[in-house]
Amino acid sequence: MGTIVYRIYQICIAAPILLVLTLLTALVTIAGSFIGSPSFWGYYPGKIWSQLICYILLIPVKVNGHYDIHRKTSYIFVANHQGAFDIFLIYGFLGRNFKWMMKKSLRSIPFVGKACQAAGHIFVDKSGPKKVQETIEHARHTLKDGMSLVVFPEGRRTYTGHMGSFKKGAFQLADNLQLPVVPLSINGSFEVLPRTGGFIKRHRMILTLHEPIFPQSQGPENIKSTMEKAYAAIQEGLPEKYRKEDNTVQETITM
Repeated sequence: MGTIVYRIYQICIAAPILLVLTLLTALVTIAGSFIGSPSFWGYYPGKIWSQLICYILLIPVKVNGHYDIHRKTSYIFVANHQGAFDIFLIYGFLGRNFKWMMKKSLRSIPFVGKACQAAGHIFVDKSGPKKVQETIEHARHTLKDGMSLVVFPEGRRTYTGHMGSFKKGAFQLADNLQLPVVPLSINGSFEVLPRTGGFIKRHRMILTLHEPIFPQSQGPENIKSTMEKAYAAIQEGLPEKYRKEDNTVQETITM
């Protein structure tokens, strides 16, 4: 499909369909979570919505990597943040029931924010020590019996395709709860829709699951070690043009 034809398709056909799908998904999630199980309604409508977005926009997806992920084990998945389509790639194709860890400000997005709140996703409030502790306790009660968490430790999307520095919040949480961390490499989302915006481009997205990193101890050394291993694993799953030199990686980890 030519570029011009694909842009016309986006505007005239895909965009109206996806807008309706987004509203329906939000309403179904809110209603379902109210009358039923948030663990079900907070995941499956979003999963189907994300898959449909990729299919309707004709974006091919591939998932590969490590499959030794146990259904009854809770994990903290950490991924590089290439672009807006990271959400659809993970939600639609990770294949694990999970909650997102997201900025408190996202709660104000019409319909979507309310749906995320109803589904039990974890909003991070850093306004004070008490709020941070409440976030940890929310996670502690949520991450049980195979329910996992997905975090973008960079905290924001990249401008260049390269990974930025990791914030240690997700790794502190994993250390506090003694949960394994699973690195995820996202490749192709930057080409589909970078942070700088523009039209969506058709480009294959690849989600690579790496081997789980289990806690070896508890405390600052375990946090630092897990961050280093996760950063290295994610970078290994990226194409050469988006990898950093070893010395740059060390500076990024220790900042």
